[in-house]
Amino acid sequence: MKTPLQNIILQNFKLKSGKILDINLSYHIFGRDLFSAPIILINHALTGNSNVSGEKGWWRTLVGKEKIIDTERFTVICFNIPGNGFDGILIENYEDFKTVDIANIFLEGLNFLNINQLHTLIGGSLGGAIGWEMLTVEPDLAENFIPIACDFKTSDWLHAQCLVQKFLLNQKEEPLQKARIHAMLCYRSPESMNVRFKNEFDTEKEILKSHDWLNFHGKSLNERFSLSAYHLMNHLLMSINADTRVLKNIKADIHLIAVDSDLFFPAFEIKKCYGHLIKTKGNTFYHEINSMHGHDAFLMEYEQLNGILEKIIK
Repeated sequence: MKTPLQNIILQNFKLKSGKILDINLSYHIFGRDLFSAPIILINHALTGNSNVSGEKGWWRTLVGKEKIIDTERFTVICFNIPGNGFDGILIENYEDFKTVDIANIFLEGLNFLNINQLHTLIGGSLGGAIGWEMLTVEPDLAENFIPIACDFKTSDWLHAQCLVQKFLLNQKEEPLQKARIHAMLCYRSPESMNVRFKNEFDTEKEILKSHDWLNFHGKSLNERFSLSAYHLMNHLLMSINADTRVLKNIKADIHLIAVDSDLFFPAFEIKKCYGHLIKTKGNTFYHEINSMHGHDAFLMEYEQLNGILEKIIK
C-alpha cells in the first residue's frame, strides 16, 4: 500500500534570522499506526526525501517489513527538509535558514503530531546533523540517537568544500551538474574511484570511464533536483552549529557511526566528538564502518550498517 505524503502548515514560524514565515512541512509515515508502537524518526540526507521505505524508498534496504527498522514493529516518520522540492515547494531565500531552523521546524512538526518521545532518532550526513541540533534543543526527546557520517558542527574542511560548491552553484553554465561532480569527489574516496575505474577509457564515448561516471551523476541529479534546493542544502551544511556546552545534557544513548574513509565528515572528527562526550556522558558509543567508498558508504555498506543497527534498535 502506497503511503501518502502528508502536510503540516506551521504559521508565523520565526527563524533565527528573525524572518517570520508560514512553513509547509511535508512528511511520510510508514509502518504501525501512530501511537500504537514505538516511534522512529529518520532525518534524510542532502538530496534525500521523506520516502524512506517501499519500492522507491531511498533507505528501503533498512526500513520495511522484517528489516532492521521493522515497519511491523515501529511507526516510522520522516519529514522533508522544507525547500527540498519533494513536495513541489522550493525556497528562494535559502540564506535565511540555518540547520537549527530545520531542527526547530521538525520539533514543531512532532509537537503538532503530539509526539513527545521517540524510540530512536536516526539520520545520515545532513540528516544526522539536524538530529544533533534537535537534541540540543530538546534533550529528552529520544531514547536512542544514531548520527551516521556526520558531526554536530561544520568543520573548516566541510565549510571549505561547501564554499567550492557555492561557487559552482553560482555559475551560469550547468551549475548544478558541476557542483554535483565536485560533490561526488567528496562523497567517494580516491581508492574507491581508482579501484573501480582503473584509468579505463571508453573508446565509444572517447572519454575516461571515471569522467563519464561523474558526468552521469551531474546529469542525473540535474534531472531530479532543483538548483534552488541544492543551494539550500549546501547552505545548511555550512551552518551546523549545535551548542557544544549542552551535548552532555542529551538523555539518549548516543551511537556515533563513522566511515573510516569518509572525506566529508572524517572519522577522526567523529572520534574527537566521542572523546569529548564520553568524559561526561557514559552512554555514548562509537561504531565504525570499514569501507574504501568514503562518505557514501553509509548508503552502500548495508551489511555492516545492519550489523551495527541490529544491536541498537531492539
